[in-house]
Amino acid sequence: MTTEVVGNRRTLFWLALKTGFFTVLTLGIYRFWMRTRLRRWYWSAIRPGGHPLEYVGDPIEKLLGFLFAVVVLAFYIGIVNLFLMFASFSLFQDNVAAYATSLVGVIPLWFYAQYRARRYVLARTRWRGLRFGLEPGAWGYAWRAMAHWAVTILTLGLLLPRMTFWLEKYKTDRTFYGTARMQQGGNWKMLYPAMKPLFLALGIALLGGAAIVLENLAVGIGFCVIAGFTALYGLVYYRVDTLRRLTDAKTVRGVSLGLAPNAFRVMMIYVLGTLLAAAAIFVPMVMLGILLLLIQSTDMLAELGLEDRLEPIAGAGRYILIGASVLIYFTIFLLWSALKNVFITYPIIRHYFSTLNLSPASAVADIRQRPRDAFEEAEGFADALDVGASL
Repeated sequence: MTTEVVGNRRTLFWLALKTGFFTVLTLGIYRFWMRTRLRRWYWSAIRPGGHPLEYVGDPIEKLLGFLFAVVVLAFYIGIVNLFLMFASFSLFQDNVAAYATSLVGVIPLWFYAQYRARRYVLARTRWRGLRFGLEPGAWGYAWRAMAHWAVTILTLGLLLPRMTFWLEKYKTDRTFYGTARMQQGGNWKMLYPAMKPLFLALGIALLGGAAIVLENLAVGIGFCVIAGFTALYGLVYYRVDTLRRLTDAKTVRGVSLGLAPNAFRVMMIYVLGTLLAAAAIFVPMVMLGILLLLIQSTDMLAELGLEDRLEPIAGAGRYILIGASVLIYFTIFLLWSALKNVFITYPIIRHYFSTLNLSPASAVADIRQRPRDAFEEAEGFADALDVGASL
């Protein structure tokens, strides 16, 4: 069973632009509705076996979940940090220890929010009328993520595949489609081939370091630059290839999944999409720069006592310049957001899902409906902590 991705970029552009405008107009409140409408558009465009995905999330759920998370985090910041600050000054006569402890305390909340955001999105996603789902386990995921990250850092990244595999397995083995539980097969060592470009980058960097030690500065810098670009591609390759390998090892009650994305194409979508979006907002950026320079020049002339030079832009003219600057700034913001959807997010989603296969297709018919997950807090912590849960 193959997957097709449909959708008109012009429709997506105007949807993203319109919902972004309402978000700015409501000082950010409408963003919960914006995210819901965009997800519904993206989900309906993805059609495994010709059947579109369906997103049934409620923006009110997101808003209430966000407010709940803000209250909890405000308590943490206001009460816990106050205690940490008092203890830090009492024991060490400075606030460095308090800030460090507070930062470490936020990290598990970040992983906790990631898991809960995934649970909510799956609980509000349907395909062929059947719900997806994810078992509760956010705190279990958080402490596992902390432990795996500590091991990965202590081994200088050599056990990165181990962390990637076991964290994905934790989430996959708790994922359901209808009544069918998903299972992550394979083992963490199968992800090591995905690190080949990173190992190559390390080798090139070592050659560059050796050349610099031998006082061949030009060659050494050249090798280091090449190593930097290779490492950048290596990070993209690692993410894409590990996703492919992990997906190929997933099963859902006899249904096997297959994915075949291309790392170089993914990177080119990001690079070219960013360049196209940047080119589209170049003229507004120049106009904003000119207006800001004019406003700054009035301040400088006033400080120098040359008020007579300000007549062309004095009085109401200055406020017009400020108003125009604000208008152009939000225009740039809205255009960038809309163009990012058109040139980056949609092409990436289309590339990934157009390579998704499920086999045998007949096994899907044996799966039945699961109970609704009444997950009331939605993605509140993910929104409040900004853990990248936009889609």
